[in-house]
Amino acid sequence: MAEQPSAPAPPESASTIFGDAMPAAVRFVELLAAVGIERGLIGPREVDRLWDRHLLNSAVVGERIPSGARVIDIGSGAGLPGVPLCLARPDLNVTLLEPMARRVTWLEEVIEALQLSATVVRGRAEEPAIKQRLAGADVVTARAVAPLDRLWSWTAPLLRQGGRLVALKGETATAEVTRDGAAVRRAGGSLPIIERCGVEVLEVPTTVIVVERVETQGRPGVRSRRTGRARKDQS
Repeated sequence: MAEQPSAPAPPESASTIFGDAMPAAVRFVELLAAVGIERGLIGPREVDRLWDRHLLNSAVVGERIPSGARVIDIGSGAGLPGVPLCLARPDLNVTLLEPMARRVTWLEEVIEALQLSATVVRGRAEEPAIKQRLAGADVVTARAVAPLDRLWSWTAPLLRQGGRLVALKGETATAEVTRDGAAVRRAGGSLPIIERCGVEVLEVPTTVIVVERVETQGRPGVRSRRTGRARKDQS
């Protein structure tokens, strides 16, 4: 039987980011390094990078999330970025949305082990029942889920007017904004903006794309004005 890799020690920046939740963050890393590998949630080569590439990379996204926000983390998988966000930002109301049963079980076990207040829901963002159940969120987060245009089509119905998608994208961010920006705007989103999170605490800041849900180019209003003019001309 292969020996399980040991969990890496946290960097100094971890205590700054997680504060009082640092013991729970350490426990989460331990679970990922052991059970997470056994269940195929992360690869063995990722163990040494659990803090920098996964936990801290996810937690600093909280810089783009307002206080007390209702957050849906879609395709939560191993719990990234949702679980680190819960740890770093206990003021948030977080729902972890995941379609695969074995990952849902994992997330439920993590929530219990770390005594987090997050909710785990099984399903996909594009399912009508999920849209109805979870609509009205302030923020939707996603990490390695889908290209920007498809991701926006799934997440927009979950957001309230003025709510925002915060998508962790890394090196693909510029290319995706260039390719999909127009499609996102046609589908009711703002101009996608690339932002960096954790600039002051991480050696490699997290790159995110932020899109706000706005009115769909004012089209309904245009139709109503035209109808009003037509009725005035006919009177």
